[in-house]
Amino acid sequence: MKSVKFVFAALVVAFAMTSVPASAQFRIGPKIGVNVNKLSSKASGFSAENRAGFNAGLMTEFTVPVIGIGVDLSVMYVRRNDRFTVGGNPENMHRDYIDIPLNLKYKLNIPVINNIVRPFLTTGPSFAFLTNKRSFNDFRNKKSDVAWNFGLGVELVKHLQLGASYGFGLNKVTGNSDNKIDGKNKYWTVTAAYLF
Repeated sequence: MKSVKFVFAALVVAFAMTSVPASAQFRIGPKIGVNVNKLSSKASGFSAENRAGFNAGLMTEFTVPVIGIGVDLSVMYVRRNDRFTVGGNPENMHRDYIDIPLNLKYKLNIPVINNIVRPFLTTGPSFAFLTNKRSFNDFRNKKSDVAWNFGLGVELVKHLQLGASYGFGLNKVTGNSDNKIDGKNKYWTVTAAYLF
């Protein structure tokens, strides 16, 4: 069933890409930001705090000008820091990822101010792959993290994009050896991108 849904989604995207006008815009540029991560778990005796991290990478954007709908794809190096307590014992941990968010983007069309300020909304999946060690004390990190993001932002003078998004993890990213603790990522991200 999942493969049928994937094939259907791929066909819809392929059809949309072949039917866009020739004036569609493709842009690329650097992207940096900060994130605030909190590990979430339903295990008893577990509590976590928000911790700041960072991200940096490259972003591409493909937009259909008149209707303002498009996609953006980024490849980012992301550091997610965690501080949590299990049974009264505090733990600090960081996880480094290569993160690939793919967002559907809608830019609001406000004719008088589009050249100066243009708001946008985004949503889409994010696929992150662990780059640092998998084990930390009694905890074992998973190789990948899949999340769904919702965001909003503003484009200034047609090049600088400032955005904020919230992502919630769809899979468990870490757990202890006896499987009594498992955690998912929940994070806020604020970014700035300059597109050429």
